Amino acid sequence: MNLLQWNIQWCRGMDGHMDVQRIARVARELADPDVACFQEVAINYPALAGSRGEDQVAELSAAFPGYSAHFVWGPDVPDTQGGRRRFGNLLLSRLPVHQVLRHSLPWPAHAEVPTMQRTAIEAVIEVNGAPLRITTTHLEYYSATQRYAQVEALRTLHANATARARATPSKQYNSGPFQPLASSVSGLITGDFNMRTDDPAYARMLAPIDGAEPLIDVWSHCHPHTPHAPTFCVFDSRYSKSPYCCDFIFASRDLAPRLRKIRVDLDTQASDHQPVILHLA
Repeated sequence: MNLLQWNIQWCRGMDGHMDVQRIARVARELADPDVACFQEVAINYPALAGSRGEDQVAELSAAFPGYSAHFVWGPDVPDTQGGRRRFGNLLLSRLPVHQVLRHSLPWPAHAEVPTMQRTAIEAVIEVNGAPLRITTTHLEYYSATQRYAQVEALRTLHANATARARATPSKQYNSGPFQPLASSVSGLITGDFNMRTDDPAYARMLAPIDGAEPLIDVWSHCHPHTPHAPTFCVFDSRYSKSPYCCDFIFASRDLAPRLRKIRVDLDTQASDHQPVILHLA
């Protein structure tokens, strides 16, 4: 399975132009992804630089024929014509998708900095005939307090999903919305985590989890003793004068033997973040 992780900045490139088709073309050229995890996908947000208020979920879905599209949003606000503006994470898959869960992450008050509701989307995807959980998210940038709380929530989601996968389904109800669904103790968590490797939240992400396989950083597993390739501020110094990594793929430890290759593309300027590509056996 080829997985692409990418914060696409509402399809706005470093040239200032918003181009959905460019994002789709670069994604296919770089990874031919079986699963694509995108952050910063906008619906009806003309205030975003370069945007015309397009429905990027619909346009990206159309640009990936044969893929199913699964969207979760944090901001969900009215426009002036009775519609809604939404901003969030999109998961596209050409592999069979079973259960999909949408999670709102903690948003404790932090009035001193700009913040928004953050979310995660979790999909159980059939890979080589077996279920695999893939979650993608986008954590808070400005508030370390909120970001740490959101990491804690991701750890809890992983533990809860593991417990459900191990549980014996009830025999009392087994149809309709109570029908037992495929799940897995094995999982990948991808996203723009808005943290560096020296952030306490990064260390917390890798800490032991009661009742579940601990999470490992796929880059560190595949490239031991090698610093992370930068994924942010490679072509843009507005947020940092030095490029750094904040886009990660974490995996439950049991997946370690299947983690074949991970790389970061350092050439494309189709977004202000760089794509991360994982090959899983």
